[in-house]
Amino acid sequence: MEKGILHGQVAIVTGGARGIGKSISLTLAQAGAKVLVNYNHSDSKAQELVNTIIGEGGEAVAVKGDVSSNSTAEELIKQALDNFGKVDILINNAGITRDNLLIRMKEEDWDQVINTNLKGMFLTTKAVLKPMLKQRSGRIINISSVIGLIGNPGQTNYGAAKAGVIGFTRSVAKEVAGRNILVNAIAPGYIATDMTNKLPENLKKTILSNIPLGRIGTAEEVAQVALFLASPAASYITGQTIVVDGGMVMQ
Repeated sequence: MEKGILHGQVAIVTGGARGIGKSISLTLAQAGAKVLVNYNHSDSKAQELVNTIIGEGGEAVAVKGDVSSNSTAEELIKQALDNFGKVDILINNAGITRDNLLIRMKEEDWDQVINTNLKGMFLTTKAVLKPMLKQRSGRIINISSVIGLIGNPGQTNYGAAKAGVIGFTRSVAKEVAGRNILVNAIAPGYIATDMTNKLPENLKKTILSNIPLGRIGTAEEVAQVALFLASPAASYITGQTIVVDGGMVMQ
């Protein structure tokens, strides 16, 4: 693998074995980063991804664990340090949905989404700040969603969590800017993943009609923005949320 713009960097990607996370893991590895792929359920997919990265001449390890657990968050940082010696980039991508109208939503469905999508990011970010503050550098990139900006019926839990990601991103960015740690968010729109592929065809058509570019986005297009934010090209950008949605939200 040729020396890329992230040569010598070490990245952790939570929820990194499938969908957007998989694309980010691959893209960062192809740019030269050593990647720790975190996953919770997809054992075979995680190992397959690690094998792909190694087969292309990169370095990667897979670490299983639920990011809503503090022990998992700390273990991810420990494994990155043990395997690669440092942590330069954290991608908080792990996320789930438990959709229902609010009046029918179970408390456990609210708690699970908030714990994975919001609390998990808090725990991993807190854990990674220790080495980043010490080395006086780092990039933290949090995956939000356009739902956190505009809302969506049946997704009050998801919308609340993803809006929380944006507020969290801005606050942490202000706390750690003095140590050259940059914290940004990406808010993807309608992206082709296993999650969106399950949507009914009539709903897909309705969503497409609201996208000026007239097509579904790809996970690779989100990954390229993550690569930019992790690269030297984004050295003066922090506290921002970059929307990747084909023009759907135009705020």
